[in-house]
Amino acid sequence: MGGVNLEYLEVAHLYLFGGVKFVELLLMLMALDILTGIFKAVKNENLWSRKSLFGYTRKLLIFIVIITANIIDQVLSLNGTLTFATVLFYIANEALSIVENMAQLGVLVPQQLAEKLKVIENQSEESFTNEVLNELTGKDVDKELEMNEEEEK
Repeated sequence: MGGVNLEYLEVAHLYLFGGVKFVELLLMLMALDILTGIFKAVKNENLWSRKSLFGYTRKLLIFIVIITANIIDQVLSLNGTLTFATVLFYIANEALSIVENMAQLGVLVPQQLAEKLKVIENQSEESFTNEVLNELTGKDVDKELEMNEEEEK
């Protein structure tokens, strides 16, 4: 009789999310981040479908990282340590994003936290883009930008 072999499903479950703690919390925080992000985009009149689609795709790719961490964890018999750390990293990242969205929506956020978020926000986008460009071109994009600015003066 042709059917699904449950042994293969158990192995797939083990390597995908078997024993991963706090995945449900991460899913809930992702949903809240998407919701607060949509509210922020509507408030700022910046609702852009491609930008949103890219954000949703990034959230899905997080699960590929978690699955990869889980596979490495299983192969190296780390007893869930690597996967747990990976999930905790993304939980913290989502929580920070939610707080950032709330601050931009005008919800009262502790002042010290809001100041730290502003510093992180200013550094993260430019530095990440420049790091990717540096890797792809083999050049120091930051120095080239500074040189171009000086030449324009």
